[in-house]
Amino acid sequence: YETRFQFPLFLALAMLLGPRKGFKEKEAMEAHNIPCVMLGAWLLWFGWFGFNAGSALTAGGLASSAFVATNTAAAAAAFTWMLLSWIYRRPTALGTVTGAVIGLVAITPAAGFVAPIMGIPIGIGAALVGYYAMLIRAKSRLDDSLDVVACHGMGGIWGALATGIFASVAVNSAGTDGLIYGNFMPILKQLVAIVSVGVFAFAGTWILGKLVDVTIGLRVTPTEENLGLDISQHGERAYGGLGR
Repeated sequence: YETRFQFPLFLALAMLLGPRKGFKEKEAMEAHNIPCVMLGAWLLWFGWFGFNAGSALTAGGLASSAFVATNTAAAAAAFTWMLLSWIYRRPTALGTVTGAVIGLVAITPAAGFVAPIMGIPIGIGAALVGYYAMLIRAKSRLDDSLDVVACHGMGGIWGALATGIFASVAVNSAGTDGLIYGNFMPILKQLVAIVSVGVFAFAGTWILGKLVDVTIGLRVTPTEENLGLDISQHGERAYGGLGR
């Protein structure tokens, strides 16, 4: 789901909508509230245990393995992202929790098929591809405000491929051995699935988005954008008296 639906959907819509007013110009479009970002990330991290471990539909060994693999990948990705930020500038709370979310995304397709220790290379790989994808996006005109392409897209693609690399029948007999065990087919199947479903989702979203754009429109008017969407779309401010 993370790789084969969200990523192409948001990419298509971001391209159709175009950048926000002031993007890469005068306004510094920073995160709205770092404490809320941190709280949301920890809630996501905790809830992801139910998402991945609960998918086993059992309280046995497989669920426990998926649980630990999920936590391991998130921690490895958060730590790797922090180190990368330190190398290029300085570590930040926002960057660290972004890394954790990318690790959670990447381990999702693999959690029930890989040994928990494999969460480490999966998390490290997710942080690497996500971090550098974000740097590339920052140099482009793509206004992906939540960096869905870098986080869910690149992290999810890596996670799907990693499933084909690290999967083991010793963990889940319903699966198969991956590339590190000499089996090339799982990673090839994952690659075909990523490309085919990704192209379908992107094309379908682009067509539907275009239809909406030529009928009722995708963007608000410049006046509504200047006023702020809280007021123009919802009729109230998040923080009364503190501007938009």
